[in-house]
Amino acid sequence: MKEVLLFKLTYCPHCMMALRFQEELLAEHPEWRDIPVRVIDEAQEAALADTYDYYYVPTYYVGGEKVHEGHTEKPDVERVFRLAAED
Repeated sequence: MKEVLLFKLTYCPHCMMALRFQEELLAEHPEWRDIPVRVIDEAQEAALADTYDYYYVPTYYVGGEKVHEGHTEKPDVERVFRLAAED
């Protein structure tokens, strides 16, 4: 199981949708609830955000690897959690 890291902005509508999809998927897939998830607001943690290579939010990393960036649909978030659940 790998850590999921999500960079977002507080008032970004795409980020809010990504978080909503994430909540829905965790409700649908209880086996994913143990996956460690860190949500980083890049405005609040700019120093950490600067150490990662991305240009748009939301941006998902799984195990340190960027797996999704920008506009997000539910299948995108599902893919993130499937990758995180892999051994």
